[in-house]
Amino acid sequence: MNEGGAPTGRDALSAAGGEARYPDELRQLVERFLEELDFAAAPAARPLVEAMRYSLLAGGKRIRPVLSLAVAERLGQPPQRVLPFAAALELIHTYSLIHDDLPAIDNDSLRRGVPTCHVRFGEDIAILAGDGLFAEAFRLITDRQEGDARLVVAALSEVAGATGVQGMVGGQYMDVAATASRDDDLRLLHLLKTGRLIEASVAGAALLCGVTGPALEPFRRFAREIGLLFQIVDDILDVDGEADDLGKTAGKDAQLDKTTYVSRFGLDGARRLAGESHARARASLTELGGDVGSLTAVTDYILYRRS
Repeated sequence: MNEGGAPTGRDALSAAGGEARYPDELRQLVERFLEELDFAAAPAARPLVEAMRYSLLAGGKRIRPVLSLAVAERLGQPPQRVLPFAAALELIHTYSLIHDDLPAIDNDSLRRGVPTCHVRFGEDIAILAGDGLFAEAFRLITDRQEGDARLVVAALSEVAGATGVQGMVGGQYMDVAATASRDDDLRLLHLLKTGRLIEASVAGAALLCGVTGPALEPFRRFAREIGLLFQIVDDILDVDGEADDLGKTAGKDAQLDKTTYVSRFGLDGARRLAGESHARARASLTELGGDVGSLTAVTDYILYRRS
């Protein structure tokens, strides 16, 4: 509730009738595409492919690729137009989860409700499975993503920037090195670790649909806001989520003494920040205009999710 007693955040969604319908038709497009991927490995490397597919096909809402398909929808394009790009994002996200779960980083034994890759196949194979998914993601874009070559390269650059030192890897370093001593540092950590790949999923799809220059900025503003929202909710769920819903171990952030939005602002403060971020994300969708139904549904799901 805000000071005037009006509902905010999850309360607002409940008052409005609950969670918006997730665009499962887009998720299913991604799911079918991922299932049909053949990494064409030599027979001797098939056990490695098995480990890659084990983590890749373990389920989930596929938020990043679904966002890409929803952007294409908003721009009046068939979602299939950006499907290889979208699927590549899920390969990269899965690689990051495999490596995050390793004993040297978060030491997690459960992911998406099943044993983590290193528990199932060993640390050595898990490291290689993550490396393989990362490389195959770039091959997927370069080999199968159709469109103007300049725009494909621009989208590829978005992904490269989002995954390197100025993105996911840099954010992960800040996390393991515990460098987020100030509020601005905490926001930067999560902008890099989580937000940049979400931004790439939105901006990259918009680029592939021909949006360039200043016209790309509203898409970026929306993506940055839902990236922040995603991380705040993630921190909340680590405290008040159930392991059966999360599909992973609850309470890991506290066990590892990580700086999170909950540890910094308290549970109620984090919930307030999530509600404010959700409101800004919805406002940015109004700025985008057009058919933003699927983007709205994903935005609401991120706030309302329990896993």
